[in-house]
Amino acid sequence: MSTEVGTKTTTPAPPGSGSPSTGTPVVQVFLDGVRRNMRQYGMLFALGLIVLLFQIWTGGDLLLPRNVSNLVLQNSYILILAIGMMIVIISGHIDLSVGSLMALVGGIGAVLMVEHQVSWPVAVLLTLLLGAVAGALQGFFIAYVGIPSFIVTLAGMLLFRGLTEIFLKGQTLGPFPDGLQKVANGFLPEAGPETNYHNLTLLLGLGLIAYVVFQEVRDRRRQREFALETLPTGLFALKVTALVAAVLVTTLLLASYKGAPVVLLILAVLLVGFGYVMRNAVIGRHVYAIGGNLPAAKLSGVKDKKVTFAVFLNMGMLAALAGLVFAARFNAASPKAGVNFELEAIAAAFIGGASMSGGVGTVLGAIIGGLVLGVLNNGMNLVGVGTDWQQVIKGLVLLAAVGFDVWNKRRAGA
Repeated sequence: MSTEVGTKTTTPAPPGSGSPSTGTPVVQVFLDGVRRNMRQYGMLFALGLIVLLFQIWTGGDLLLPRNVSNLVLQNSYILILAIGMMIVIISGHIDLSVGSLMALVGGIGAVLMVEHQVSWPVAVLLTLLLGAVAGALQGFFIAYVGIPSFIVTLAGMLLFRGLTEIFLKGQTLGPFPDGLQKVANGFLPEAGPETNYHNLTLLLGLGLIAYVVFQEVRDRRRQREFALETLPTGLFALKVTALVAAVLVTTLLLASYKGAPVVLLILAVLLVGFGYVMRNAVIGRHVYAIGGNLPAAKLSGVKDKKVTFAVFLNMGMLAALAGLVFAARFNAASPKAGVNFELEAIAAAFIGGASMSGGVGTVLGAIIGGLVLGVLNNGMNLVGVGTDWQQVIKGLVLLAAVGFDVWNKRRAGA
């Protein structure tokens, strides 16, 4: 150390000689990256811990191939709803009607296919159109009339539930055609030579791994081109490795049973499609804009009414799809179908990283949140936890997720 009058200079420490309190520069950069991205990857880490906990607690039963396949089938309709609900919440709104709309769509679909012998592909198209119309009507009152989404969708919840009772006359109606049942409960066909695994599922899994790696590297390169903040190299490599490992393990488990369920392909298409729209398309950026700061979005030329209308139209169509999957899975339409499913979808969105104030969240986060709830339900059933305590635990998980969001915002502001 050299000294001068009135000044003090210190010779820099050699690289890699960080103090015990701060650690080496590389470690410090890594920890800073973890802290900055804690909100984005916190629930993914939590999902891994929950899976590990129940895998140990159930003696390995959680990740048995048959149980993993059932986990996908049992939660498919909630995951479909969660994707649409995440987009609604990002836009700064809420939708309480999706569970009742599911029941209405399933009921009308049953009337068409069972009582009027309409072919199931035509009935599916008609019911998806019905869901889009129902969502568009709610979107009109919210966007153009100016009624709060909470009130409009609460009214929709009551309206759709009543119409379901009217169409089904208070009775359960079924069974559904075999083709539609295969969509909700079926698996991909066998193909290729005889092996110990489902070949088509292995090929799809390898393709998905290649897509995940390509997308992550591409997004990182684009962020650097625009001088945006990126993850440290070590944390980025850890993230990609974890994603590849998760996809590979899931692929092997499914391929060792009956292969990938058909509904899993539907979820994959929705995840990739809506993920691309929300990341890259103009309307996706507008959804984030109106949810994050509506006055600023209006001043920037965002047509907030059209965007809000489109968001609820999309939610109605996804609710219709979830309703068809649910009804076909149980091979019957019931007036009591979809009860509290809107709360499950909302919980999945918030657990997956959505913010109460809007403008924050991802489609992948909705899937992660839905899987957290699904693994909790499945794991607690396997170990014999009663439904009363299951509700308590899920409530605490939701409270912890929202509390983490609030704490993270305050920490970022500080």
